[in-house]
Amino acid sequence: MTKTELLPPDAAGIARAAQHLAAGALVAFPTETVYGLGADARNSLAVARIFEAKGRPRFNPLIVHVASLELAQTYVHWSHQAEVLARAFWPGPLTLVLPLRADAGLSDLVTADLPSLAVRVPAHPLARQLLTAFNGPVAAPSANPSGRISPTTAAHVIAGLDGRIEAVLDGGPCPVGLESTIIGLTGEPTLLRHGGLAQEQIEALLGHPLQQDTTPGKLTAPGQMESHYAPNARIRLHATSAAPGEVLLGFGPMPCTLNLSPTGSLTEAAANLFPHLHRLDAGDATTIAIAPIPETGLGRAINDRLRRAAAPRP
Repeated sequence: MTKTELLPPDAAGIARAAQHLAAGALVAFPTETVYGLGADARNSLAVARIFEAKGRPRFNPLIVHVASLELAQTYVHWSHQAEVLARAFWPGPLTLVLPLRADAGLSDLVTADLPSLAVRVPAHPLARQLLTAFNGPVAAPSANPSGRISPTTAAHVIAGLDGRIEAVLDGGPCPVGLESTIIGLTGEPTLLRHGGLAQEQIEALLGHPLQQDTTPGKLTAPGQMESHYAPNARIRLHATSAAPGEVLLGFGPMPCTLNLSPTGSLTEAAANLFPHLHRLDAGDATTIAIAPIPETGLGRAINDRLRRAAAPRP
């Protein structure tokens, strides 16, 4: 079993994390969305270890994190639409899926043999410092066992992956708390996953609605598995009160066990979603009942995660 190091968020910790990545090891690190489990995207052995550590299906592609827009352009065929979105929202919680360049030099495992690549420039200062120190592309899905609740603290990572990875760079809680929004740009701009950037913001910039991904059963981007983000406890959605033996995750002013946002703030609810699910799942309840969340703005991403968490499990 690997001894997992907990690295401090300072120059020495960043340098140690970059050394691990260069040696083909796995390092969890904070982004503004959730903690990612990073490996050198050019090293197939290292990338294979991501799938092994997480228990992630090999057909599920990964997001590549880079330090700059200019570096992203070296791995994909860039477009005017990509330029518009990247200039507006990078660094930030937006992933773009673009045609893969033949000379990209990335492991085929990263793309799951698809002709496209999911890429983003994260905004978290520690992630950016690590990417700059490593000076290369880092493949990084969420740093948790596949299908389980995403991690928003180093403690969440350790709880799920201790002994399976080399290090965790501890940057404290992730401020956004939901994975990145994914937009496909291999054709017309298409929403592939709701996330930490609201659909409405993207559509306002583009001046037209996004296409919706309607391909049943086919994974074209990360985060599209039907069952995902799940706690050990069962999930009951659209609950207004807790039944006997349940705990209630509330929203807005209401009596509940924990509240995503007593004031009804979707930004606060997004940041609290995964931490609160972790806390409730650590208790004795077999079911977590969850109050209704508005289907607007970040509420779309919250509801997406909750529907996948409540889906039948394989």
